[in-house]
Amino acid sequence: MHGSILDAIGTPLVQVDSPEGATVAAKLESFNPGGSAKDRPAIAMIEAAEREGVLEPGDSIVEPTSGNTGIGIAVASAAKGYDLTIVLPDTMSEERRRLLRAYGADIELVPGEMTDARERADEIVEETGAVQLGQFVNPANAEAHYRTTAPEIIEAVGDREVDALVAGVGTGGTITGTGRRLKEAYPEMEVIAVEPVENAVLSTGEPGKDEFQGMGPGFVSELLDVELLDSIETVALADAERECRRLARREGILVGQSSGAASIAARRVAERLARPDLNCPEVPDVTAFSDGGAEAGYDDCPLVVTIFPDSGERYLSTGLFD
Repeated sequence: MHGSILDAIGTPLVQVDSPEGATVAAKLESFNPGGSAKDRPAIAMIEAAEREGVLEPGDSIVEPTSGNTGIGIAVASAAKGYDLTIVLPDTMSEERRRLLRAYGADIELVPGEMTDARERADEIVEETGAVQLGQFVNPANAEAHYRTTAPEIIEAVGDREVDALVAGVGTGGTITGTGRRLKEAYPEMEVIAVEPVENAVLSTGEPGKDEFQGMGPGFVSELLDVELLDSIETVALADAERECRRLARREGILVGQSSGAASIAARRVAERLARPDLNCPEVPDVTAFSDGGAEAGYDDCPLVVTIFPDSGERYLSTGLFD
């Protein structure tokens, strides 16, 4: 039995549609208590602030976010008794707003992009003395994925080796923390970032405009270890949303826009790494990610791991699944 909802972090690794001669497996982060990958850094940042004496009982927290980090912080704040204000770009979905309010957070909507939300959060800190966790600069963000996400992947794949990690980039914490730990375990592994083709700041150096929620903030976060990246894949929003619908209707996996983009990019990487000469079953049996992997025909089959950050339930009002 867990002592708190905050102890219930942990998600499954599931094979998704894969090209011949390779395996694509997705970490389904919607299984976390707050429904996304951001539960991990949210809890880690609050606990780091408590250890450092920056955050004490009775303090208030303010954070700019596109939604998922805010929801994770709201879960932790509710469990720990902190008042919370979330500064949210007004383009974020209605579901995210309602979830934040359900957990007791106050919301301030800001016209514009994440840069505008960050500026407003800074103003609130000056006005009220609230504590800002700083997800775009806080090392506890990436450290959370180093300590939890990556070890879960290593345990799940068993004797198999991960050949590539494919992940979308927002704060950069997920790909940096997970990638660093997996590189230690699999030195030859590739790390591939995913960003919107409409806002490909990593690829082009120039920010753009896009409607992706949770990916492509329009700047390179201080947290992102760009030296860790082997390559970058760009995905158009329309293609990502089409993939979300395919995943829901063909594989029973309900995910949001950034997951759709990650799925497309992971398949591209898997097609490049594929070994059609090997016996890689299209659908694994119960031993696919265990000691029986070789008997199941998975021995030496290229393995691409990707991360699906959240659930499609947070996008229903956007018309994504209409």
